[in-house]
Amino acid sequence: MRIDIITCAPAPLEHLFSYGVIKRALDKGIAAVHIHNLRDYGIGKHKKIDDAPYGGEAGMVLMLEPIVTCIEKLQKEHTYDELIYLAPEGEVLTQSIANQLSLQQNLLFLCGHYKGIDERICDCFPIRKISIGEYILPGGELPAAILAQSIIRLLPGAISDETSALNDSFQDGLIAPPVFTRPAVFNELEVPPELRSGDKLKITQWRTQQIQLRTLKKS
Repeated sequence: MRIDIITCAPAPLEHLFSYGVIKRALDKGIAAVHIHNLRDYGIGKHKKIDDAPYGGEAGMVLMLEPIVTCIEKLQKEHTYDELIYLAPEGEVLTQSIANQLSLQQNLLFLCGHYKGIDERICDCFPIRKISIGEYILPGGELPAAILAQSIIRLLPGAISDETSALNDSFQDGLIAPPVFTRPAVFNELEVPPELRSGDKLKITQWRTQQIQLRTLKKS
């Protein structure tokens, strides 16, 4: 899988892909992430990429022309299955969306900044808007990293034990049960005896009960 990300703040993004499961997946060639600095496509001597909004509202808006130039250049080089704008008004990211996107080959992410981007971008390209929640961040870089990581970890070979991802919360609409590790007792806090019993039936029954209780509590 290839993921291209357009941003005016590339440095934070580069760090977010430089460790853990995601870095190992990139190093193994399971996925590739390419970050494109929107300022390279800015207008004029000073590479301008933003301007004041029409209507007199405070703040700045990312201009249409640099974004269009960057997207068109990338589209000449690659065919994208989805063009995604990380926006607070988009559909809220779920595990189901991550699962669906993990089946694609080429994805292009667009990060907003300041007050957002010129809305006419949605008239220029078939854009899908995705949000990580109903709150505002300084830019779309962190949402883009979250979306990319939620997808990459699902790719075959990204996690050494692929069954681990299948048992995660929300994969089947349910909340995963609590997990424990050594020591069995810490300051009088004990791991549930069912998990220490070695009885597979008891363990399965306990986990099933916890899944039901946790899911019911969240609903």
